[in-house]
Amino acid sequence: MKVTAIIDDTIIKDAMKYSRASTVTETLKVALNEYVRLQKLKALSKMIKKEPVQFNLSAEEIRNLNREQ
Repeated sequence: MKVTAIIDDTIIKDAMKYSRASTVTETLKVALNEYVRLQKLKALSKMIKKEPVQFNLSAEEIRNLNREQ
């Protein structure tokens, strides 16, 4: 997708520095992918807080299952 955006030069330079990207396009791809990844992690974290994961096996039972495989 082609996009035109007005973004402060300072933020682009900082983003390029930290992303180690050589172009503005690559920098924006890295930044957007990272942003989406973080938002997904936040959503998952909220979901786990709401309904914590429950394990029905003890550590010994898990070790035994792993050894069988």
